[in-house]
Amino acid sequence: MRKIFIIIFAFLFNVLPAFSLGENELPSEVGRVIETEYQDIENLQQGTNSTKQLVTVKIESGKFKGQTTTIDNMLTGNPAYDIPVKKGDRVILHVECDTPEFQDFENTNFFIADLKRDNSLTGLAGIFCILLVFVGKKKGVRSLISIGTTVGLIFFLLIPLILHGVCPIISTVIICILSTVITVYLVGGVNAKSTSAIIGTGVSLITAGVLALLTISLANLTGFAGEETMFLYSAHSGLDFKGILASAMILAALGALMDTAVSIASTINEIHETDKSLGGKELFKSGMNVGRDIIGTMSNTLILVYLGNSLPLVLLSNNIDLQKFFNLNQVATEVASALIGSIAILLCVPFTALVAARMIKRQSD
Repeated sequence: MRKIFIIIFAFLFNVLPAFSLGENELPSEVGRVIETEYQDIENLQQGTNSTKQLVTVKIESGKFKGQTTTIDNMLTGNPAYDIPVKKGDRVILHVECDTPEFQDFENTNFFIADLKRDNSLTGLAGIFCILLVFVGKKKGVRSLISIGTTVGLIFFLLIPLILHGVCPIISTVIICILSTVITVYLVGGVNAKSTSAIIGTGVSLITAGVLALLTISLANLTGFAGEETMFLYSAHSGLDFKGILASAMILAALGALMDTAVSIASTINEIHETDKSLGGKELFKSGMNVGRDIIGTMSNTLILVYLGNSLPLVLLSNNIDLQKFFNLNQVATEVASALIGSIAILLCVPFTALVAARMIKRQSD
């Protein structure tokens, strides 16, 4: 088992980075605001609430580290797009230069792309990792490795595959199954319990993919359910956006499906270890009893996740006709995603219970 995982991790961290697409990345640097000054720009036809910040920034990274530059930061009064800064803030700078390889500071332009937030996120991630290892012990460490593996698969394999024109649905199903295999075997070990959970998750994922395709076609969903999709279209107009939408639905359901399958398989295994005289039929019934409890909470969890992510959209329903609201492309997309994930969980329960009961019983015979 150890040799298998060593090979997998060597592949992930040595081969997969070669697939990443870095040639179109826009250069950026880190800077610190050392001074700000406001100017009124009513006469520049930028809107009645517009102001301009003259921001003096000291560059803290890259070729021009230590240099100081002054940047015009336009504030239009729209909180969705404005990036107001104050002295001491660290910012991400977008860099543009007319000369090759950014060698001439005088001909290089800097723009405030956003506030630097990753330090706070790193701290939060640190707390999560410490708690995961402290509470989970060895399995917590394994879970941490599986999380890193899943993230690596998505960023270094799935995203490049989709951007290179490979079918998003096939790519997503393969990556999700690979992630499931690594995660479940790493945490639960190579045994009948883990294998049955993997099979249950895999079949449910494929079902979710088929349902997603049918729903997108029948409901005439466009795949353009958010502003970020429009940004992606402007950069990669040739992508299959309906396929990407189906992939997003599959990927969103993965965690809940894996959790459901592992819970049922583990329960059946524990029952079998307690009373090995029970047959496959009794083990299946026990798994279904547990599964019925899981169905209620897990489906509710999925619905709440989608509602939480779409709360501003839900609040919008108070301002427009409900018939119009539920037929909006974005609303229909969110509803379809929640229902497809819930249906996949409903199918995951009996299938995993059936496979786990047979495999676990057969393993002990």
